[in-house]
Amino acid sequence: MTEFAANTTFMVQGTTSDAGKSVLVAGLCRVLARRGIKVAPFKPQNMALNSAVTSDGGEIGRAQAVQAQACYLEPHTDMNPVLLKPNSDTGAQVIIHGRALTEMDAARYHGYKATAKQAVLDSHRRLQSRYQAVIVEGAGSPAEINLRDNDIANMGFAEAVDCPVIIVADIDRGGVFAHLVGTLALLSETEQARVLGFVINRFRGDIGLLQSGLDWLEAETGKPVLGVLPYLHGLHLEAEDAIASEQELSEGDAVLKVIVPVVSRISNHTDFDALRLHPQVDLQFIGPGETPPPADLIILPGSKSVRRDLQWLRDNGWEAAIQKHLRYGGKLIGICGGYQMLGLTVDDPSGLEGEAGESAGLGLLPLRTVLESEKQLRRVAGQLHLPGEAAAIEGYEIHAGVTHIAYDSKDLPCRPLINLGDITDGALARDNRVLGTYLHGLFDHPEACAALLRWAGIAEVEVPDYHKRREADINRLADAIETHLDLERLWGTAFASH
Repeated sequence: MTEFAANTTFMVQGTTSDAGKSVLVAGLCRVLARRGIKVAPFKPQNMALNSAVTSDGGEIGRAQAVQAQACYLEPHTDMNPVLLKPNSDTGAQVIIHGRALTEMDAARYHGYKATAKQAVLDSHRRLQSRYQAVIVEGAGSPAEINLRDNDIANMGFAEAVDCPVIIVADIDRGGVFAHLVGTLALLSETEQARVLGFVINRFRGDIGLLQSGLDWLEAETGKPVLGVLPYLHGLHLEAEDAIASEQELSEGDAVLKVIVPVVSRISNHTDFDALRLHPQVDLQFIGPGETPPPADLIILPGSKSVRRDLQWLRDNGWEAAIQKHLRYGGKLIGICGGYQMLGLTVDDPSGLEGEAGESAGLGLLPLRTVLESEKQLRRVAGQLHLPGEAAAIEGYEIHAGVTHIAYDSKDLPCRPLINLGDITDGALARDNRVLGTYLHGLFDHPEACAALLRWAGIAEVEVPDYHKRREADINRLADAIETHLDLERLWGTAFASH
């Protein structure tokens, strides 16, 4: 393999969102890391509601945390210096170097980009000084004409640091040649010159039937096709934002039926990935306008706008459905924003997540939440306490709410759910049907997942290791990249002149 010079940067851009940028970056990072190259992932600007807490106590996009794992690294805020968390159709919370700065609408943020760009370049400079290679993920598409001015996410960044680029497209969606040719055509001459070639992602079928198209694409654009990655059935890497609909479930398995409402500002739905991959769990996401079906367990997810999503639950019939579910013996879990919803009130006096005011909660746990400007960000480990058993648990907290719990409530008696050393988290109702916690990653630890599934109703629980599964899939992806991409050509071209 080509020798890596120090301070190498290489960028993956895509023709569309979800074309395969995150996956390709993760796979390339693992390929290099397995070969002893000190490599780090980087995404200049990310817009996502799935986030992770870093080793330095900040917040970055979830995909960059997975890419850090692919590099055998702890995630760090420099790996994603600008994170935008939408809280409406036109506005988002702006997070710089892991810390929430302010709320901005799209027009105001456009004017702020020059400042954000400096944060991006500072983070990249620090990574470049510590690693032999930095593999960069673009955002959306570089051909969004309305976003080209002051761009810091795609070619604007590539031009600023003078790095080479490859463009990936998803053939499973159709129109792959139009996507690639059109994207390239909409770039400037200098931007086109730094494109090394194309990668086609998620191909199914006989590669021989695709060859004439590949030949045409190379002749039409003058750019090589560096590889065609196959459709990897069952591959699981945590999503940046889109909710995956596929679930691994063997026919005939005894399953626990779990449903999750897709509230309007659902966040960190990766909390449910371990359940989606569990062989005994049938998990369904239920969208707006869909009637909640009968289930053994309902889980209320995190939310970027808790009061608005409380109203969404009521407007979509969930409050009545939850009450009926509990009357018939079902179990209910609330995570983060979903935990706040289980309480008596949610108060947003400063309008941090929308219009200022207070909303009545679902009234199932004796807690009151006040949203405050200082966000709680931390990674934790401790003991989960359920009736008859305790289990190790690990997770992370990302929330603006401060919640006060009346464990001695006569009307809604409950007890602490999780012991985190000097403090406790969450609550379990005395009737053993409702529990809530601020911890994301609730099901990721095998012991905690098994204990929660026993609590929910599975007598004999299988205990797959979610972390090992993710490791196996990262390695599977890296194997496919090494088999199907011309890495010698890619690396040699990428680093010969940069």
